[in-house]
Amino acid sequence: MDLLEQQLKALADKNRLTLLACMKNGEVCVCDFVEVLGISQPAVSQQLRKLKEAGIILERKNGTWKYYRIAEQLSPVVEAVINELEADDGCRCGGSTCSS
Repeated sequence: MDLLEQQLKALADKNRLTLLACMKNGEVCVCDFVEVLGISQPAVSQQLRKLKEAGIILERKNGTWKYYRIAEQLSPVVEAVINELEADDGCRCGGSTCSS
């Protein structure tokens, strides 16, 4: 599968678009995505993995938590899709599932 096809498939999911909207304002802890999407942590991890494998997001580990952000270098097509998303300000570390 070529990269653009992989990226478009990664963007063709409501949950993944919600995750990207959360990351528009910067890095987000994985714990916050669980609350935002209302799905299990393993299900969130699956969604993040698809975005990461497509090169759309980057991951950073700090202790037991992982933090995700949108990659700096994106194709114009992916950038255009992300630019159309409204930033979600409700994604901030400190929810009940996050102890950092």
